[in-house]
Amino acid sequence: MRDPRLGAAHEVELPAGPLRYYETGDGPPIVFVHGYLVNANIWRKLVPLLADRFRCITVDWPLGAHLVPLKRDADLSPPGMARLIADFLAALDLRDVTLFGNDSGGAYSQLAAVAHPERLGRLVLSSCETPESTWPPSGFALLKATAVHPVSYFTVNQTLRWPRIWRWRNTYGWMAKDPIDADVMRSYIDPVLTSAAIRHDGRKAIGSVDARYTKAAAVELPRTFTKPIDLLWAADDRVFPVADAQRYADHLGAPLHTVPDAYTYVSEDQPDHTAKVLTRLTEQA
Repeated sequence: MRDPRLGAAHEVELPAGPLRYYETGDGPPIVFVHGYLVNANIWRKLVPLLADRFRCITVDWPLGAHLVPLKRDADLSPPGMARLIADFLAALDLRDVTLFGNDSGGAYSQLAAVAHPERLGRLVLSSCETPESTWPPSGFALLKATAVHPVSYFTVNQTLRWPRIWRWRNTYGWMAKDPIDADVMRSYIDPVLTSAAIRHDGRKAIGSVDARYTKAAAVELPRTFTKPIDLLWAADDRVFPVADAQRYADHLGAPLHTVPDAYTYVSEDQPDHTAKVLTRLTEQA
């Protein structure tokens, strides 16, 4: 299930394999990059608030909640994911893109901005990894540990079959303040529960994350990325503390905008506020 407000479904063939995406609206392009074990549905509340001004492109990135697996040998390490973002922008011939990265999607977006900046016009980092917020975040390291073997990875994900687990702090409980709609949650977890090929992609992605990638990107971003950078942060984030975000914003010389009454998934908790800030930033460009 993908929310119809995301727009028409499309599929593009990239060197790493097929990637499914959704598109609606007209205007300057915004490409959204989500984190681990969610998909394009995370933007379902935000996109309708932007589509009258922007071309909103939401992708099912291959992070465990997607429907179409990539090639078996696809590189889903952090540099590989940055390359995937760049290949996607090139395949659609997108230019002057606002790249909006949330959760670990923000980490991948930082790497893409450093290594493949040519099609970007703005980078917006939203409640994501910083040099002081480890990757994977505290409490989520179990996922990386279990990814060393297919059996352990399969076993730990099976716990998500029970809805009561969804609100635990080391699953989705600290990501959104209120429970996420059950049908949306099923779209997040069913692929990794039912498909060995999807688990293969998810295991490769989570198993390769490492703080050294974001720390290296943090050094290079202010040196080499010449386009605007903004930080859009959940004021009540319990995974990526706003104090860390402020220090990172100071390091980057970038403004920090906070979203009140929100956890990491700002598009879930406060879509209206997030849309207003995004619109204001783009109109200032």
